[in-house]
This record gives sequence, structure tokens and C-alpha cells, in this order.
Amino acid sequence: MAYIIPVVFITVFGFAAFRKVKIYDEFSAGVSDAVKFTFSLIPCLAAIFMMCELFEISGLSDALTKLLSPFFSFLGVPPELTRLILIKPFSGSGSLAYLTEVINEYGADSYIARCACVCFGSSETVFYISAVYFAGLKTKKLAAPIAIVLFATLVSTVVACLLCRIM
Repeated sequence: MAYIIPVVFITVFGFAAFRKVKIYDEFSAGVSDAVKFTFSLIPCLAAIFMMCELFEISGLSDALTKLLSPFFSFLGVPPELTRLILIKPFSGSGSLAYLTEVINEYGADSYIARCACVCFGSSETVFYISAVYFAGLKTKKLAAPIAIVLFATLVSTVVACLLCRIM
């Protein structure tokens, strides 16, 4: 396993030398593009971080948790996980903190903790990842991809809780 990365580098450099590519010039151009891309991400990430903070401070998180708990309960998801399901698309660290609270409160072997762990592990920080993936695009048609990912996350959460109940 320790030889894989050196073998990949030697193979790439050998192939580039065979094709007469100026390796250092191409590497420098790639680094230059990466730095430009990184700076283009800053406004998108700042907006996501502010949105996360406003979501929590405004009380919208608490209101949505109370509003959606019966819906999630109807779908077979423990209502205690509503907050986790709402936080995860916005913040990985915030949802990890809430996951820790759930495990401490209900115990690591409880049904709720198992569901929380599976839901946490099988979902993604949708808005952060969207900001990173779509930052370099000129067209910013994000509504459809984000809606699809959020729906897929909901379906995976329901199925995960069903599987945790069965197992």
C-alpha cells in the first residue's frame, strides 16, 4: 500500500516525459488555477457560514424542529432526530455536536442513537458542498440539484431508520 502513491507519481511523470509535456510549467499553471478557484470560494463559503448562524440564532431552527417533528415521526424517524436532520445539510460540526448530545442522552446502543449515527453518516452538508462544487460555474442554477439532494437525504434517512428498527 505504501508504494501506490510513488508508483502513481512515477507513472504520471514517465507518461508526461514520453508525451514531451513540460511538467513544471503545467504544475505551476494548475497551482495558479487552484489559487484563483480558492479565492472565488470565499464569498460562497462566507454566505453559507452566515446562513448557518442565522438559521440557528433566528429561532428558525427551533420552529422548524417543532413543526416537522410530527412529520418525521409519521415517516418512522424518531422525532428526537428532527434537529439533526435539519442541521446536517448546513453544518457538519453542528450536526456532530448534536449527534454527541443524542448519544450521551439516550446511550450508544439505543435505537435513537443508532438511527442518529446512520443518518449522520449517510448524509452530507449539502449547502457547503454545493457552494464548493458550483463556485466555479458561471450559471448558478442550484435549486434543482439542491432539491434533489435534499429529497434523497430525506429518503435515505427514512430507510436508514427503518433498517435500524429491523436490525
